[in-house]
Amino acid sequence: MSAKIIDGKAVAAERTRQIAEEAKALANAGRPVQLVAVQVGEDPASKLYTDMQARQCEEANIRYELRCLPEDIRQQDIEAEIGKLNVDPAVSGLILQMPLPAHLDTPAVQLAISPNKDVEGIHPVNLGRLLAGGHVAPCTPLAAVELLRRACPELGGKELVIVGRSDIVGKPLAIMLLHKSLGSPTVTVCHSRTADLAYHTRRAEVLIAATGYSQMCWQSYRRRSKEDASAELPKLHTQAGGEQVLAPLITAEMLGEGQIIIDVATNRVPKAFEDGKPVLNDKGKTAMRTMGDVDPDAAAEKAAAVTPVPGGVGPVTVAMLLKNTLACAKNA
Repeated sequence: MSAKIIDGKAVAAERTRQIAEEAKALANAGRPVQLVAVQVGEDPASKLYTDMQARQCEEANIRYELRCLPEDIRQQDIEAEIGKLNVDPAVSGLILQMPLPAHLDTPAVQLAISPNKDVEGIHPVNLGRLLAGGHVAPCTPLAAVELLRRACPELGGKELVIVGRSDIVGKPLAIMLLHKSLGSPTVTVCHSRTADLAYHTRRAEVLIAATGYSQMCWQSYRRRSKEDASAELPKLHTQAGGEQVLAPLITAEMLGEGQIIIDVATNRVPKAFEDGKPVLNDKGKTAMRTMGDVDPDAAAEKAAAVTPVPGGVGPVTVAMLLKNTLACAKNA
């Protein structure tokens, strides 16, 4: 069996075009959609992300503003600034650029954003609204559901296993998939420490992996190796091409035949290992790559359909941010 690749880039482009048409219609009706990103201080990595946000908003006919605040801003002042944006009728949605400086209370700043303008869908009020089918939800679960519906329109009665229990992916995803509007599959939630995880993953008709396990293993090793040079490397895995890489959480023997696999995880880990050491790039630094939670070679051979990493859930997540911004504008 050769798995069908679920092209996240194509789905994201299609959804962005649809969002652009709806946003244009709202603008023509005198209700332009606007997303405001709040950034504290200057961070080169954040600039890359905000530039990308600006481009994608332009494609979707959504106005975009980057509101830059000073690095040393006080807690009460940033909350006051967000309060002004909350009541500004021209602002459809807000997004907070992370990370915030250490002197700020990040959860408190996040809670200061009105649930009605929370385009990331992570405010506790919006997470609670998910139980009743709220109009916004965390972007990554939305993206996973969007791709899953393309690969498996009829989910009713399917055995669906989610591996991952985070507050912004695994848990909200499980709630979303229990809604009758998605056909009511039977949902099982596991995690990286589930006893006999392979039993659950093998029996799944639909498998959604969302733990970031390999990256956690790598980061843990790096911390330990600073204190102990003899720290043991995480388990390695030999790919089809012969390269040694960090072992994924879900290996070949943990997969069943004909499954639909949605790999949500985005692990940034060394590209390969030689003699137990990471391969270096031409600048003498560890060469990195992006991988998911599932062995891609085994998934390509066994699954009926699978999302690639990268190029699967990631691009659609950004489109779902735009979708949430549009939803906030409609519900204003």
